[in-house]
Amino acid sequence: MRFSLVDRIDSLEDGKSITAIKNLSLAEEYLADHFPGFPVAPGVLMLESMVQASAWLMRYSDGFQFSTVLLKEARAVRFNSFMQPGQTLNITSVIHRRDPRRYVFKATGCVDGNSTVSARLTMEQFNLSEREASLAGTDRKLTGEMQELFALLWKPETPVAG
Repeated sequence: MRFSLVDRIDSLEDGKSITAIKNLSLAEEYLADHFPGFPVAPGVLMLESMVQASAWLMRYSDGFQFSTVLLKEARAVRFNSFMQPGQTLNITSVIHRRDPRRYVFKATGCVDGNSTVSARLTMEQFNLSEREASLAGTDRKLTGEMQELFALLWKPETPVAG
């Protein structure tokens, strides 16, 4: 099962930053247990939303050349408030440092203008075929799937002909 915790990419600046949103619906099954009578988004899923947004920026900035993006480290993670059903997590992730395979981001998530979660994320990207040559086809399949999903999430505004 794959959790897609980014509902839309609002802005994207190649090699610099991304803003995205995650809407929380009462229909999300895990809310029944987290917590009964007081449903809130689990902190780890808010963090994962920031990781996923950051991964989209990595993929876009590097032309979708890597099939796999992994979180290597989450530091200075702070949970400041709850996110309840009906609310939207507004995610901003800015590249702090990067090299060809590893990126460090400063990411924040806000609800109604208030900081809800923040972290410094270190992420790494690679192709599976670098470790096992027979996985080149899997790399192509995964990058194709990611490009298709990205096209659903990111719809840059096109100028209206006047």
